[in-house]
Amino acid sequence: MREIVLDTETTGFKPSEGHRVVEIGCVELINHIATGDTYHQYINPERDMPLGAFEVHGLSEEFLSDKPVFSSIADDFLAFVGDAPLIIHNASFDMGFLNHELEQAGKSRLPDEQAVDTLHMARRKHPSGPNSLDALCRRYGIDNSGRTKHGALLDSELLAEVYLELIGGRQPNLTLVDQTAGPTDFSSSAAVGTKQRPTPLPSRLTSAEIDAHRRFIEGIGEAAMWHRYRLRDNL
Repeated sequence: MREIVLDTETTGFKPSEGHRVVEIGCVELINHIATGDTYHQYINPERDMPLGAFEVHGLSEEFLSDKPVFSSIADDFLAFVGDAPLIIHNASFDMGFLNHELEQAGKSRLPDEQAVDTLHMARRKHPSGPNSLDALCRRYGIDNSGRTKHGALLDSELLAEVYLELIGGRQPNLTLVDQTAGPTDFSSSAAVGTKQRPTPLPSRLTSAEIDAHRRFIEGIGEAAMWHRYRLRDNL
């Protein structure tokens, strides 16, 4: 399953007041594991940068002046996220800004149901809070020492780790086999990294038990899955 962890930085709190997106950061997850594939883009908001916003993310009007405008990067952004679930902390904020920008650029909106809000997840799991990204990093022992200011890509990388903890840590992805390899024969002890027994143990079934089992299988019918094991084990 492909998921995109996403964050934005903006010039303010409400697009309805003329505020714009100035940075987008995305991290790709496949089966809850970061692939290393990211999307990161600074954007010229075509307006001034309020002091309050600058103090949050450190992106100045001068720095952004030679960056592309949103309409010129919209197609690349949409191509990267595709229809994957968007993992966002306080999703209504980022989705509101992104959809405003997409509408201004003449593009289709991202469906609200595409977003997965980790803030809501955190509030359900930790109702007493706090549930800011920094607080969740502290709770889960995630190193956020490099987060001196907000940054869309860094925050997405941190949120990806927080998200894994919110859904149960890394345990759901624990596997003892190489998932990049072909289909695994789980009947082989090699699948769990142990050595094959040189001489198989003798069967503990008596001939009478084997005959009784064969008659039982034949009574189920030819479609019964047991026939596959019977052929494999010569029962």
